[in-house]
Parts: sequence; structure tokens; C-alpha cells
Amino acid sequence: MTTSTLIEDARRSLGRIGAFIPNIPFAQPTSVAQQRTAVRRLEQAGFGAAWINEGVGGKDVFTQLAVLAAATDDLVFGTAVANIWARPPQTAHGASAMLAQAFPGRFVLGLGVGYPDQAAAVGRDFNRPLATMSAYLDEMNVPQAMTPAPGDRYARIVAAGGPKMLSLAGRDADGALPTLVPPEYTRRARQELGPDKLLVIGLSVAADADPDRAKAVAQHFATAVISRPGSPYAVNLARLGYTSEELSAPADRLVDDVIGYGDARAITAKVQEHLDAGADHVRIATIADDFGTGVDQLEELGAHMRL
Repeated sequence: MTTSTLIEDARRSLGRIGAFIPNIPFAQPTSVAQQRTAVRRLEQAGFGAAWINEGVGGKDVFTQLAVLAAATDDLVFGTAVANIWARPPQTAHGASAMLAQAFPGRFVLGLGVGYPDQAAAVGRDFNRPLATMSAYLDEMNVPQAMTPAPGDRYARIVAAGGPKMLSLAGRDADGALPTLVPPEYTRRARQELGPDKLLVIGLSVAADADPDRAKAVAQHFATAVISRPGSPYAVNLARLGYTSEELSAPADRLVDDVIGYGDARAITAKVQEHLDAGADHVRIATIADDFGTGVDQLEELGAHMRL
């Protein structure tokens, strides 16, 4: 299989819109039974793809993916992201190749460099994330004589916000997975990657039929995530022309640009902006206070979107 065929297969299998399984398990463990039920509901709602992630410690994203893929019929799964500090690159490749063999056409690997505290948790230095990611991708390709991985191939994409990481994603991987970006970034990312790479956009959404209430939730989320000290999202958004005042207390323009909020129609329109700007696939993540509410919102959105 050629690289271009691999990417085209991933593009086709993912479809245009996917669901991010609510991230609440970071704060409160969610049982396997609840997660199985959730992904079955998302599949029945029409989503063709679901995304899961991890930090460092507590859970393993590949084990979670295997359990959930086995509980569904055709749902494609992606990691958004598998944290590079959580395991050696050769292990990440072996796990990915095994999943690609076990669930043909149903797996996409998204890798991310994470945060300094995650590197510190495993005694590593975060000072050179670009070089670390580059080396990680290279080492995934080194054959292992002791425990060789299956030969099955899979698409690899990189969480990329800054221009250098985006360039690396286009050069050394099969595409990119930026998050919390406006459609203008999507347009620039497509120009940088060219037409032959996979571009998956992560879009956070505040789903509520009351537009004022939805915007308040979006505003609170933007303040918590973008305005926190050292936020990589703020650094990237500053490159796009957002002012320090807009980033320190996210203004209407920024919230309107980077977050989808409102009813299903409004959120679908925001998804379409990214698709029109060049995204192959948009991964929607609901801003919810608990796992069940997040799944309910995704299920309702799926029922109203053309999936």
C-alpha cells in the first residue's frame, strides 16, 4: 500500500465529522460498561468515527481503543492524542500495528507532545518538543529484532499548532491534528500540508439551544483553557493576530472563531467553516460537566448533522 493510498483510505473511513469521547475520565473514572454503551450510541447516531485521548498514567489509550472497537461494528477510532511521553516509540508502533491488523480500516494514530508536566512525570525534559517529536516518529520506524511488530500499516498524524510542528507533520507524518483553531488556521494549514495530507481539526462545542447560555459556556471554557499561563493555544492564536487583551480575557471575536456554540444548526455551520477551509475531518468535543451529558449532547448533534 502506498502512502497516498493509506491517506486516502483514512480520509474515506473517517468521514467528515467525528465525535470526541468526553474527556471527563481525566477527573473521574468512567466504567468500561459506560464507555461501551457510549460508543454504541454514537455509532447508532450516525458517527463514523470516534476519538479518545490520554495523559500520562491512569489509562492506556491503546487498551481503551481495543476494548471500544471490539464493542462496535464499524466505528473508526482515532487517538487524539496518544501521548508520546506515555510509552517508547517502538511500543507505540507495535500497539498501532496490532490494532490496524485487528480492526482493518478502523484505526488512525494521532500523536501529541503534550505538556511539560507530563514529560516531568516520567523524568523527561520538555525543552525541545519539536526535536523530540521528530525523533519519536523516526524511532517508530526502526525494526525491532526482539519483538517485531505486525507489518500492518496505519495513518499517523501529529497534533500541530505552531508552524514548525505543522511542517514536521507534513514532512514526517501523514498529516496534522490541530485543536482550538479558527477556520483561518485551517486554511493556512491546508496550504502548508498540500492536498495529499490528512487534516483533522479538533473543535470544542457548547451545545445548547439557548444561544446566550451556550456562549457563556464557551466563554468560560475559552478563559480556562486559552488564558491559563503558558497556554500553547494562546501562543498559536497570537501568531494569527489575536491581541494579548483578547487572549487574556477571550473576547467575542476569539470565542466566535475557535468554538462552536448554540444549537445543532449553529454548530454544524461552524464545522462546515472548517471543512470549507480545507479540513478533511472535524472532531467535535462537547464542553460538558459529566460524561453522560457529553454523550447525550453528541448523540443529539449526530441526529441533526448530515453524517
